Amino acid sequence: MKKIMKITLLIPCLLFSMNILAQSIIELPFTPNPEVKWSTDEKEYFSEIWDTQVITNVSVPRLEVYEADQPNGTSVIIAPGGGLYGLSINSEGRDVAKWLNNKGITAFVLKYRLVPTGVDGIKEITDEGNTNPTKIGERVSPVLPLSIADGLAAITFVRTNAKEMKLDPNKIGFMGFSAGGAVTMGVTFNYTQENRPNFIVPVYPWMTVMGDYKVPEDAPAMLVVCASDDPLGLAKPSADLYSAWLTNGKNVGMHMYSKGGHGFGMKKQNLASDNWITQFYSWALTESLTKPTVN
Repeated sequence: MKKIMKITLLIPCLLFSMNILAQSIIELPFTPNPEVKWSTDEKEYFSEIWDTQVITNVSVPRLEVYEADQPNGTSVIIAPGGGLYGLSINSEGRDVAKWLNNKGITAFVLKYRLVPTGVDGIKEITDEGNTNPTKIGERVSPVLPLSIADGLAAITFVRTNAKEMKLDPNKIGFMGFSAGGAVTMGVTFNYTQENRPNFIVPVYPWMTVMGDYKVPEDAPAMLVVCASDDPLGLAKPSADLYSAWLTNGKNVGMHMYSKGGHGFGMKKQNLASDNWITQFYSWALTESLTKPTVN
């Protein structure tokens, strides 16, 4: 963890989503696993299978930085989902970041290390899900610890640089979707005081990949978001996660929507689940994790 973090300034470079610009990209320190090797370059493209922009074959973890025009001190690290084979970079990443920016919250979209795949990782996970689901677990197993380490490194970076970015080191959140939710909870079960998130927001988290877990003694405040009709069966594990925090007397809230499916992110479906991020913001205000915007 002593490797110097690299900062690359963007001279404005379009990042494919609604003319969204990251002010900088941070290369995070990481320890390679010699058993996990990438032979295909990182790639960003539109997946017709998932009908959204994706990134695959991340081998070097990075943060895309989205600074609020009027930062209120709160920051959120965002981990997009994609089964660890890809990142749904817009609806579960950059679009979330820009929404938060409008509320004065500085956002960091985390590109954590992914399963090495061919040129179309989304096709691979889709094919394997249909023909050999066990293989997905086998390929994810050695990579998930690397993804979690990337999440912890992201918190360390934000806390270390909080003062110069006008951020409160005690108001750093971690929000993750699906596989990014697994990263969120992996961070939560493995932090030290240096890289402890102050609040977490697992959104339809992939808890079935996590195995047994124990609620930390100083567990951060948590808001769980999911839909009862999640086709991957993530509603009950999400409810169990909420119950674990509640049973242990920890600060926890939950929004379980009757409809929404899986992977809704910032997509609009004309359902109550479309408003999840507004309800997250209301929760954050209630818990004094952020401040109201000043018009």
